[in-house]
Amino acid sequence: MPFPDFIAALPGIAVPFPEDVVQTAAMRSDGALVVFFTFLKAMQLPRHAHGAQWGSVIEGEITLTIGDQTRTYRPGDSYSIPAGVEHEALVTAGTRAIDVFEEPDRYPLKP
Repeated sequence: MPFPDFIAALPGIAVPFPEDVVQTAAMRSDGALVVFFTFLKAMQLPRHAHGAQWGSVIEGEITLTIGDQTRTYRPGDSYSIPAGVEHEALVTAGTRAIDVFEEPDRYPLKP
């Protein structure tokens, strides 16, 4: 099920992936950035680190390696990535997830 129209109407974020692979809608506050991700194609997110991140899978599947622990997350599962911990992910096509980044400026909003 797609995100509702009022969420889809939110501005996207500038991520280094094409829009035919991943679509985004986001809300920013002074304390966090909330991003609604829709992965149209399967993709590999390379190993990286940043501030703390919490997320939940709405639809599809994400295989996430946090530090040296790998686990597959499915609808209803949530994950928490501590600040500074390296992580990477394999995301299946059709996955929808909501991620909250403690860094409100993690990604710039698109105009």
